[in-house]
Amino acid sequence: MANQVVHYEIRAKDADSARAFYGKLFGWTFPPGAEPGYTYVETGEKPGIPGGIGRAQAGNGHVTFFVGVDDVAAALANATRLGGTVVLPATHVTGVTFGLFADPEGHVIGVSKND
Repeated sequence: MANQVVHYEIRAKDADSARAFYGKLFGWTFPPGAEPGYTYVETGEKPGIPGGIGRAQAGNGHVTFFVGVDDVAAALANATRLGGTVVLPATHVTGVTFGLFADPEGHVIGVSKND
């Protein structure tokens, strides 16, 4: 199975300021998302890769993308086997299971599977 980019996120220290910036810059709008303070990104174009903006959970903010996989836990284990480290273990919220890993250079990438 080929794995494609299925989602992106901007995690910011100040998510409201990030939304204001990207809204003014690109004309994006931001319907409510699955967690408090998190919004989806509506670019006004279809089709497109879904995205979201939310508060960084810790430290500096970051931008990441998510690759669709058949098994999130297995993908995270494989990333570890190949020299990466798990940043966020397999986590389930309504409609999706996702996790984050850092590659050997520290770039954070997500993996996800829709229910």
